[in-house]
Amino acid sequence: MTVAIILSAGLSALVLLLALVLPAITSPTVPFGVRIPARRADEPAVLRQTRVYRWRVLASGIVTAALGVVLYGVTGETLLLPLTVMAIVGVWYGCFFLANHEIRAAKAAGVWYDGVHQGVAVDTGLRTNPPRFPWLWLAPAVVVTLATAVIGVLSYASMPETLVVHYGANGVPNREAAKSVGTAFSLVFVQIGVTALLAGIATAIVRGGRFDLDPARPMSSARWHRRYMSLTAKALLGLVALIDLGMLGSSLLMWTGTVTAWAPLVVVLPILAGVVVVIVVLARNSRARDEGEPETGLTHRDDDKYWRGGLFYINRDDHALWVPRRFGLGWTLNFANPKTAMLLAGVVALIGLVITLRFTG
Repeated sequence: MTVAIILSAGLSALVLLLALVLPAITSPTVPFGVRIPARRADEPAVLRQTRVYRWRVLASGIVTAALGVVLYGVTGETLLLPLTVMAIVGVWYGCFFLANHEIRAAKAAGVWYDGVHQGVAVDTGLRTNPPRFPWLWLAPAVVVTLATAVIGVLSYASMPETLVVHYGANGVPNREAAKSVGTAFSLVFVQIGVTALLAGIATAIVRGGRFDLDPARPMSSARWHRRYMSLTAKALLGLVALIDLGMLGSSLLMWTGTVTAWAPLVVVLPILAGVVVVIVVLARNSRARDEGEPETGLTHRDDDKYWRGGLFYINRDDHALWVPRRFGLGWTLNFANPKTAMLLAGVVALIGLVITLRFTG
């Protein structure tokens, strides 16, 4: 079994596992991105769509992965394997949108919000006195980046005159470039960019997000949001440290002239491990605990009009940049906020930097 197939199989399995688990850890009041009253969480339509969604994801995901491996075996084209993972993600979201549509239809037909007392809970302390940014958690990423830069400077004179700057999915070097500062330290620049980007996102989550407090138990919900924001920021900073570690390993291979079929794993495994840890940690803390607070009798307002397909939040009247995701873990952007375009431009610029440094030498 080649390295490419191992990577593709691992990523495909991770995507399928995440797709199957997410309905169980998403709030029961937003099944598949549809806002419903808490008393409707066990409606037959919701339970049925959850079962159907899982069967669709599992069957179509296995078929897609198998087809990708077969086509790779026939053609030998390694690009088919990452495309297979992307196809599985596409199938996953296709199944999600089908479930979203069916639950929306059942909600409208059953008039589920008829007679429900809707409300919005706000805790201004979350914005005026947000959780402290976990600076200590940023230290590992900074240390790894500095270590990479220092090692590069000390070993620059002894580096090969021609550096391997890219490996194919099968682990075979497919691009080389003459030694230069831009080539040798290309991944250091990527480390700096990724660290700054994810640290900025973590800061925005802690200080610039909107908080979907439960009006039924507003005080318990506010305390949970405070803990969850801090945990999310720490998880992102831990992930960026592992990304930087993968970049350090890849830089060492390039600087020493080491050629190995397992080179892609040097980068992918730390990142994959970080993603798994982030998913597990956030999943275990994805729901507020009942702290004995009496219920107010209110339920979340029906705000589906601001969510396109249950995934994309578009609300010009909401000045928050980040809002809690309706399906899955963590946060998503308010696509009506002008700052979103600036953030996405930064991501595109970082990708452009990676392409420029890695492909032009």
